Amino acid sequence: MTSEEIFDVCDEHDAVVGQAPRSVVHAQNLLHRAVHIWVLNSAGEMLLQLRSQTKDQYPGCYTSSASGHLDSGEDYETAAIRELQEELGLSGNLEFVGKLPASAETAFEHTVLYRLTTDETAQPNRDEITGLELLPVDEILNRLKQSPELFSPPLISLLEAFATTSDLS
Repeated sequence: MTSEEIFDVCDEHDAVVGQAPRSVVHAQNLLHRAVHIWVLNSAGEMLLQLRSQTKDQYPGCYTSSASGHLDSGEDYETAAIRELQEELGLSGNLEFVGKLPASAETAFEHTVLYRLTTDETAQPNRDEITGLELLPVDEILNRLKQSPELFSPPLISLLEAFATTSDLS
């Protein structure tokens, strides 16, 4: 039996105010921290992750190339490096893209977005990822307009905030 993850609980300014188990954080919609990483290849195509049906939030939805919660006491960049390796078997120089405040649209997560440009082949963690798609950003944005229900709300928020402002399209 594995112990439950412990997350830092934050206030609206992203200051840590306590800790709580993952189940409590999600059940009570407590503000906490997460990272997302957009992996792009040299042609400018972005890797989308199709979440496993066993995930507790947004199963079967498209989300960022890699994403995850920060462990208690962990900083954003360390979490991004860890999640990229755990989910996709990738590493490299991460570029900070931006940060969104915690809200219902971000699943109550203060969310930091990083970008990795690489032509390495991702090795998806099959426990977390059903599939991967490498698509031009314009195609992702078109799919989002046509079928927003296929995308996780945090990814939608990130695409709306950063897809047009950060040389992705």
